[in-house]
Formats: sequence, C-alpha cells, structure tokens
Amino acid sequence: MEIILKKNVDNLGYKDEIVTVKNGYARNFLIPQGYAIMASASAVKAHNEVLRQRSHKEEKIKEEAADLAAKLEGVKVSIGAKVGENGKIFGSVNTLQLAEALKAAGVEIDRKSLKIKDEPIKEVGSYEAEANLHKEVKQAFTFEVVGE
Repeated sequence: MEIILKKNVDNLGYKDEIVTVKNGYARNFLIPQGYAIMASASAVKAHNEVLRQRSHKEEKIKEEAADLAAKLEGVKVSIGAKVGENGKIFGSVNTLQLAEALKAAGVEIDRKSLKIKDEPIKEVGSYEAEANLHKEVKQAFTFEVVGE
C-alpha cells in the first residue's frame, strides 16, 4: 500500500515522502496515529501541488539547517553527572540532557532530532552523537560526560 507520510518516521521515511508499506502497518498504526494518509490519486495530486508551492521555502529551511550544522561542528559540550567511586554514573545520560547542554552552549536543537550512538551512557568519557537537522543535513559531533 502506498502512503504519504505526514511526519518523519524512523526507519521508514521523512515528511511528505510517498512510501510503500504493508497494509496492516498502514491501516493499524501509521494512519490512526496520524503519521500518514493513503496515497489515492487525488491525495497524490494535491500533495504534488503543495510540494511545488513549498519548494522555495524548503531551500531556506535547508540553508538554516546547514548553518546550524556549521555551528554545531565547533561547539564543545560537556555534561555533568553524579559519579560513583568506580567511575560509573548514577542513572544514564540521554538526549534530553544533551539538548539542554547544547542550548546552554548556544545551539538550540530539538531533542527528538538527536541520536546518541552508544546509548545508554553509564560511564564518564567522550561520546559521539548525531543531529538530524534536515533530511539532507546530518551533523555528527562529540560531547563529554564529566563527573560532578
């Protein structure tokens, strides 16, 4: 079944893409949750018209994402965490804490667009993360977890 995505869906596609999925996945999950609509002939025609009108706005959004990626490349981020005697963290570091640390460093990114590569982080050290700023703009960066 072909569907038009209304939101970004991990491991499937980005907003406004037309993708093919199994009938049950579309009818039981994607459409009821509001992630997609069925790609009927009239829906595809309306979708193409909307994309045509939005194409110049999309270029501006892509440029802003590229600027944000350039800012992110030079940022040094460290996250403080409570540490036990053997260097292990009480709890773990997640994308929420990373987004707050980035905001404090002057780069505001939604936590949903951040992915930490070695999750869960339970020890002090240097780690890598990736920011998915646009479907064509992704930026990898490193951050450090330090003990308080």
